[in-house]
Amino acid sequence: MREKNPRTDKVQTVAELETIFRQSTAAILTEYRGLTVAEITHLRSKLRESGGGYHVVKNTLFKKALGDKLTPDLESLLSGPTAIAFAGEDAVATAKAVLDFIRETKKPDIIVKGGFMSGKVFSPDQVIALSKIPPKPVVLSQAVGAIQGPLSGFAGTMNGVLGEFVRTLQALSDKMQSEGAQAA
Repeated sequence: MREKNPRTDKVQTVAELETIFRQSTAAILTEYRGLTVAEITHLRSKLRESGGGYHVVKNTLFKKALGDKLTPDLESLLSGPTAIAFAGEDAVATAKAVLDFIRETKKPDIIVKGGFMSGKVFSPDQVIALSKIPPKPVVLSQAVGAIQGPLSGFAGTMNGVLGEFVRTLQALSDKMQSEGAQAA
């Protein structure tokens, strides 16, 4: 019996998936059955805005691309038709874009199977929770506001104390001048 060599296109696909997965901060696995080409194209353009991408994958090829990152939990998500939304830098924006798209399409067959981030497999409910986190710029501005608020209050208090101190010194100076003028 002759040994079967893998087809060049499959080897190339595995290598591409490996690279995409390695460069991603998260992966959200979905069903895609029932989506039209136009709908998939629309989702891809929404994901591109946040640095993500959407790929319909063959489960066997993606399993090969995962290599030692493939866990039993992750493997359980790789059954049936699978498409994966890969997140660039912002996993929250990617999760939000995918879930917003699913809500917009109103197709019951399009579901989130789960997700993978930081070496952990996420349930569909956890992916939904991830999508509800405010966007990164909002979280950063909230953090700055939380830090800035007390500092601003402290600066205002210190300004008031210093102002009162200056007014007290001015009053003492005025008093000493008026006493000196009366003594003369």
